[in-house]
Amino acid sequence: MPRDLILGTAGHIDHGKTSLIKALTGIDCDRLPEEKARGITIDIGFANLDLGDVRLGIVDVPGHERFVKNMLAGATGIDFALLVVAADDSIMPQTREHLEILKLLGIRNGLVALTKADLVDETTRDVVGLELRELVRGSFLEDAPIIPTSAHTGLGIAELKGALREMCVRVGGEEPNPLTPFPKKEGGTELNTKTETLQAPVLSPSPLGGGVREGLQAAPHQPPFPSAKGHGGGSSWFRLPIDRAFVVQGHGTVVTGSVVSGSIAVGDELEWHRGDGSTELVRVRGLNNHGRPVTEVHRGQRAAINLAGVPHDQVRRGQELARPSYLVPSKVLTVRLFASAEGKHGIKHRLPVRLHVGTAEIMATVSLLDCDTVDPGQWGLAQLFLTEPVTTAWGQPFVLRDSSAEQTLGGGQVVQPTATKVRRRHIEAIEHIEKLWSDAAETRALAVAWLAGSHGFAPNDLVRAAGVEPGRVEILALQLTSSGKLTDLTLASNRRLLVHSERVAELEARVLDTLGTMHAENPLMTTHDRQKALARLDYVNDEQLLQAVTDRLIRAKKVVGDARRIARADFKPKLSANQRKLKDKIVEAHAGAGFAPPEPKEFANQAGGNAGALKDIFEVACAEGFLVRLTDEFYLSAEAEAEMRRRVVQRLQNGSGATVAEIRDLLGTTRKFAVPVCEYLDRVGLTKRAGDLRVLVE
Repeated sequence: MPRDLILGTAGHIDHGKTSLIKALTGIDCDRLPEEKARGITIDIGFANLDLGDVRLGIVDVPGHERFVKNMLAGATGIDFALLVVAADDSIMPQTREHLEILKLLGIRNGLVALTKADLVDETTRDVVGLELRELVRGSFLEDAPIIPTSAHTGLGIAELKGALREMCVRVGGEEPNPLTPFPKKEGGTELNTKTETLQAPVLSPSPLGGGVREGLQAAPHQPPFPSAKGHGGGSSWFRLPIDRAFVVQGHGTVVTGSVVSGSIAVGDELEWHRGDGSTELVRVRGLNNHGRPVTEVHRGQRAAINLAGVPHDQVRRGQELARPSYLVPSKVLTVRLFASAEGKHGIKHRLPVRLHVGTAEIMATVSLLDCDTVDPGQWGLAQLFLTEPVTTAWGQPFVLRDSSAEQTLGGGQVVQPTATKVRRRHIEAIEHIEKLWSDAAETRALAVAWLAGSHGFAPNDLVRAAGVEPGRVEILALQLTSSGKLTDLTLASNRRLLVHSERVAELEARVLDTLGTMHAENPLMTTHDRQKALARLDYVNDEQLLQAVTDRLIRAKKVVGDARRIARADFKPKLSANQRKLKDKIVEAHAGAGFAPPEPKEFANQAGGNAGALKDIFEVACAEGFLVRLTDEFYLSAEAEAEMRRRVVQRLQNGSGATVAEIRDLLGTTRKFAVPVCEYLDRVGLTKRAGDLRVLVE
């Protein structure tokens, strides 16, 4: 079965990109009337080329400086690039800018086509070839062949097809859409990419390369970097940034884009990210790949998707389609930021910029975390504060241009697709952010957990937030929880949450500290209302999480209590000598009263100065096991409560029920006490109500 890959063009205006694609494929990528009239490419165009065992989707981009944003939208999801330079013009401004953009987007394979080669002599070709070799030195095109071509005469077209076929073989053995090989900190030092790549050997003395095969077999000279399976790997979930939309009569809205990860089939449900933070589930009504109706599309293909029930006027470039619950819109991103070596001033803190990510263009402000300026050719950590929410994934490349859209400033990769504001030069936070760039998925997952704080994350969030393959998520979660580094919590709503164990310990300490404060405020109160205690931690903003942490403390015997009342296990009520004497009188009175105990208010006269602490003294007696509280106004001695249970069980064990009156007579008490007794027995699960009767709970 043929493999599918995407080729993107790059180069200055009027250097013959569109004509070259037409000579290769027979397809004219200029589809707009204005493009035909003016003779220039304005928006991205599309073609396809069948190379036998490989099918190429081709994205042709405009070369004019005013349409760089369209070029950036077209470069999303490409596997390799074709840099086009006219022999009669040589290197021009957009030649340089497009090459810089390709480097920033992490492209690491490509070819160079020297177009209009029939218009110059051989000496000029060699001179231009030398200039190109100098231009691409230290880049992914350093060892790429430079192939002279002419769309007019057919010169080099067959050779270019052969080079593309061999390039596809090499790209097929690599991880698609790798992370950009920018300098990476190793052991506290920075790798100097420029110095390393300048030492790469030149394979041929000829400026145009020593042949197609020699250039293609050269391994790219790059520093190490982790793979980007979270962004573009074939094993990840489906994602398609929308680059255009139109209406087909009788079918409705159709959107197109390059599939950057995963696959979908007709009938699948997708999440439509509108670009304003809102989402909607939509159904795939039909699929098309370069004019061919298909039942499935996958990574490496251009796709046209017919969406059921989606109004065309609500779809625009920059929106995305993705697997439901995969992407999350955010107005704050944490990024690794590289300042273009071609820039003059670097990137300063609080600089307004244009963010290009996927097919979206959004205004943003740069907040540098570890410096005041990222100098040209250097990198730093930053947060981008956006005017509109955007959807990204870990490792996704982006490009920054100045606010007036006149020059490319730099780019980098997303390390936190959904971030909160990080305080500048916060050493501990920055250390964990740097761990997000580790080669080890376990290290990245733990960094995600720590940065998520007490709110934790769902296991599947690791696909978006840490670049973990979907099939590895549960295995990784099990490894980290088994080692005690993560805590797996299931909340009351059956919401599953993974929380860094350090964060859980912090929450547990806060619950214990809160109870300690409440015990100090009320030294006689043996337990406290659970809801009121947790309400003091409302800044955590997740009651279910606090309840789950409290349950952990109860299981660990650090807290005692139930769903209603809790206390620290190490707390002991502090009674004065007079209070202890009063407690002994209360216990003695209840022990002799049986099922007709005195009410708490009857001891008010005996309490004297301790009248205000009377309720707490009753609770101390309960905590010490002498009394059992049935209601706030009704306590039984522990012996009477046990005898009451025995009599009721004996009376009801034959399956017959009993009315309140019958239970009253059974206990030899009055209705005043019989009603709360029955309610208590229901509450503790011994009996249940069946009409007017109480029956035993099975």
